[in-house]
Amino acid sequence: MNLDSADAVSIATAVKQQQITAVEVVKAALDRIAAKDSQLNCFTTVTTETALKDAAKIDAEIAKGNNPGLLAGVPFAVKNLYDIAGLTTLAGSKINAENPPATQDATAVTKLKNAGAILVGALNMDEYAYGFVTENSHYGVTHNPHDLNRVAGGSSGGSAASVAAGLVPLTLGSDTNGSIRVPAALCGIFGLKPTYGRLSRAGVVLFSSSFDHVGPFARSVKDIAAAFDVLQGEDERDNVCTKRPPVATLNVTSAEQNIDGLKIAIADNYFAQKAAPEALAAVDKIAKVLNVTEYVCIPEAHRARAAAYIITASEGANLHLDKLKSRPQDFDFATRDRFIAGAFIPSSWYIQAQRFRNWYKEQVREIFKKVDVIIAPTTPISAPEIGQQTMILDGEEILVRPHLGLFTQPLSFIGLPVLSVPIQRKNALPLGVQLIAAPYNEIAILRVAAVLEKMGVTSAEIV
Repeated sequence: MNLDSADAVSIATAVKQQQITAVEVVKAALDRIAAKDSQLNCFTTVTTETALKDAAKIDAEIAKGNNPGLLAGVPFAVKNLYDIAGLTTLAGSKINAENPPATQDATAVTKLKNAGAILVGALNMDEYAYGFVTENSHYGVTHNPHDLNRVAGGSSGGSAASVAAGLVPLTLGSDTNGSIRVPAALCGIFGLKPTYGRLSRAGVVLFSSSFDHVGPFARSVKDIAAAFDVLQGEDERDNVCTKRPPVATLNVTSAEQNIDGLKIAIADNYFAQKAAPEALAAVDKIAKVLNVTEYVCIPEAHRARAAAYIITASEGANLHLDKLKSRPQDFDFATRDRFIAGAFIPSSWYIQAQRFRNWYKEQVREIFKKVDVIIAPTTPISAPEIGQQTMILDGEEILVRPHLGLFTQPLSFIGLPVLSVPIQRKNALPLGVQLIAAPYNEIAILRVAAVLEKMGVTSAEIV
């Protein structure tokens, strides 16, 4: 088995069949991190000692004839806003580095460990998850493996880049306005933002509580499905985590799966504007192979994005208000300025944005009575250069940082499940396409993604 490129499900199968040991798998991952991460800057902490101990425990369980779980021996890492017992939870912040170590793992970390996966470290991110680039002034820039002069996206940049570079096959990130989908697209891998409340956020530093999701990154649809299956389930530690029973999705990614009976449409109007031609061509490519000709208009998507800004900026500023007053100099300046602006948003704006949110949710619900899956670009452009401030779209010069989430924000605004699938392009940077479904219909988007992967339309290549 080539551990440099093996997917998570294949690794777990080989470990359980004793074709390779979990210790060997983890040592290989640690060697890759040591060899490559100095250029990429994905990891802020590597948990070498505990990872090797945990791997040895998995091997011991297998030797006893026990099944250690679906992801036995699979190395994984998490965005550094997840609690890891014994480590300080940074959330990309200088201020948080002064906090005591976490006393227990985040629920999502626990679930992956209980399934036999081995935690190997914590990953770089935009400070407090407020950004789309992972140009962190405290812990450095995370570089895109496809071109080290370009951003990995954010705020889960370390999570995406480490998977794309083959350091680990599986990571966890978080998504408020697009922080899983944007870096997944720019790094050319799969990134799943499940339905709001579907997965527990307990032990995760939040940015905007009414928006925040957690979810996995991987290089294959079956790995995304396996991680999603493991992570599901209600959690009394997270008061928004639903009591909806878990669904098994791994089987929908089998080679026999098809999309018979699914109605698929292309997002028009807002989602076909202010995008580079290659981003729209990626959507057209998927539509063509799936024989999709129907278009749908998601009404007032531009207002949804504006309302999302108001709510997330307000909620984020409120969480950090004390430190903004007492230690403004210790924030990343870009994060600080956005939070300060959020603190001055009138309460009447916030209330009106929430009212609009309810109206918008009902309009989109009506669309999903007619279609099962909608496709749209993930980002308007491929990965910009590190430090790039502006870009030209439709003849207009606009800021890079906020507009990388142009097509992701109107969807997380109402908690829809979305999977960004990678479109690899010869001699060009990768792009992503969003597969969007109604709440709790993750199975539909995984079915479509599995078919696209089988056809070779979507693929995640290690670089």
